[in-house]
Amino acid sequence: MTPLESLPHVDVRTGGLTLLSSLRVLDLTTSIAGPYATQLLADLGATVLKVEKPGVGDDTRAWGPPFLHGVSLWYLSVNRNKHGLTLDVTAPEGREVFDALLEHCDVLVLNMVPGTQRKLGLDYASLRDRHPRLIHASLTGFGLTGMRSESPCYDLIAEGYAGIMDLTGEPDSAPQKVGTPAADLLAGQDLALAVLAAYVARARTGQGTHIDISMQSSMTRFVAPRLLPYLGAGELARRSGGRDSVIAIYQVFDTADDPLSLGLGNDRIWQRFWKAVGDPDMGLRPEYATNQDRREHRAEIVARIAALLATQPREHWLALFAQHRIPAGPINRLDQVAQDPDLLQKELLYRVDAAEGPIPQVGLGIGFDGSQHIHRKSPPSLGEDTDCVLRDWLGYAQPRIDTLRRQGVI
Repeated sequence: MTPLESLPHVDVRTGGLTLLSSLRVLDLTTSIAGPYATQLLADLGATVLKVEKPGVGDDTRAWGPPFLHGVSLWYLSVNRNKHGLTLDVTAPEGREVFDALLEHCDVLVLNMVPGTQRKLGLDYASLRDRHPRLIHASLTGFGLTGMRSESPCYDLIAEGYAGIMDLTGEPDSAPQKVGTPAADLLAGQDLALAVLAAYVARARTGQGTHIDISMQSSMTRFVAPRLLPYLGAGELARRSGGRDSVIAIYQVFDTADDPLSLGLGNDRIWQRFWKAVGDPDMGLRPEYATNQDRREHRAEIVARIAALLATQPREHWLALFAQHRIPAGPINRLDQVAQDPDLLQKELLYRVDAAEGPIPQVGLGIGFDGSQHIHRKSPPSLGEDTDCVLRDWLGYAQPRIDTLRRQGVI
């Protein structure tokens, strides 16, 4: 059995969320950050129209292997619940179609640098007079202003600028990227949040909003708990494998077989830990009474806990710690995450039928009224909904659609 076959099957006929059913989004983004933002909006019920270049499409369509049914799994990870249309917005006929579509939409999302937006007439200044209610949302590497605004950027570059790579890894290792495209996902989440705020404001004022999201800024805010101690006290954190948290005991420990994570985050948990392992007096020693005390004696405490945990296998300790409500957990590989019974029961991990065959998905993980079901439509194949969008949204007759296709506009 493949990992895909072991996932719970979700029937799209069950429907998804409708909280944003009145919101229409025109999505010109590519790669991960922008499509992730619009997938979040689509998961919440918005109608998202994904516009791609004819014959080429989103960059992520080529990101592989691995592919499933000939489709990039990176693409499948951030494009569900969207309608797909191919359109060359640089051609006069294509721009006419784009402008007509924009009349039907509340939000325009782009990930073009400001110079490209201006060149194509897609910047806020060029659109606001004709579309005063439009929420114009840009997601770029460095924002629409500043010395790097025209520079290209990927997740890797933003992570380097924001300092997270210098904080990630063991002390003697090279700087390490976070193991998922963190800057992409954080910036995408910021954009979705900003669109919702602008949508609420528009209901009150009737006016659109110009949104400027920067991957560098989103990622820098992500490191705020490590950056502020430097700004306020000159304490420069360096990578240490997660062993220098402000919490004294907050790290990974080896056991007799597999590693586990352990967080003794307050005095009560500290005392419960030592009671659980059969040494309650250790938890009451005055020299370890507070977190500050324990930070001063961290090396000796860590050595004592390490020696103790090495005497039994991980499952022994996790069962004991669960019984005593001590925060601890395994260090799962992705194949173990895929088999997590809790995630499978909640259908956060699931499979669904698509045009090419069954595909895996990772859900939204946010419950509304007791349900976490969000799947309405599988990620579209390139141009999948072009004809029906032009026909149903714009009223184009089939001969006009055929002409646009012969011209290479769609």
